[in-house]
Order: sequence, then C-alpha cells, then structure tokens
Amino acid sequence: MGSQETTISVGGVAGPVHVKIFPVPDCLFCGIAASEIPATIVSSNPRTIAFRDINPQAPVHILVIPRAHHPNLAELAAADDGLLADLVAHAHEVALAEGIADTGYRVVFNTGRHGGQTVDHVHAHVIGGRQMTWPPG
Repeated sequence: MGSQETTISVGGVAGPVHVKIFPVPDCLFCGIAASEIPATIVSSNPRTIAFRDINPQAPVHILVIPRAHHPNLAELAAADDGLLADLVAHAHEVALAEGIADTGYRVVFNTGRHGGQTVDHVHAHVIGGRQMTWPPG
C-alpha cells in the first residue's frame, strides 16, 4: 500500500459523490477500503464499508469500518462530522440484511490493547445469529 490518494466516485440522484481517502501505510483496513486488499464485502456506501470477519465468533460476524482512517473509537468520536453515526447506522443496516435485527445482535468496538483492538483503524463488529452471553470476554 502506498500513501497515494484514492478517489471513489459513487453515482447518486444528485450526481456523483467524490470521497477522498488518504490511506495510512501498512493499515490493513485502509487497504480494504481502497480495494487493494481483498475482503468479502457485504455492503458499502461513500463513507463506510462492511465485510465479513475472517475469524468469525458467531454465525454472523461482520466488520463495519469508515473509509477514512481513524485509529480508534475516541478519535472517530472527536472528529465530530457525523461519521460515527453513519457507521452505527450502517451496522444496523447490516443486521437487517443479515436477518439478525429482530432476534438481536451485538455491536462491539474494541479500543486499545487491553480492549482487544488488533487493527488500529476503528471498526465495529456486528455479531449475531446465536444467543450472546454476558459478561463478554
């Protein structure tokens, strides 16, 4: 992955929308967002993308990421441009599409080493399709 700028154009009612993405070198999720690294994409929009986790912990385990790089949940929330709300809305759309919205699902953000974050690009885990237990982890 390079540090080049990638522009994605998405057609819409009002014409194409251009989203500029500045990938962070060696960031796995920036590579997925830029289509440089393959993933099983389940849905996407100009600001977020959802793909299947390669190590699922439930029958449904999908990651939802912002296309723009934010290292963790706190930094995404501090950006205050509505991206966190867009990401959460996309997580709910994924739950609906996967058929788990009515029975229940979990949205998890791991933040920091002790929180279990293994990729430094904020991501929401949408997990469902089985009974969740408490406490987690």
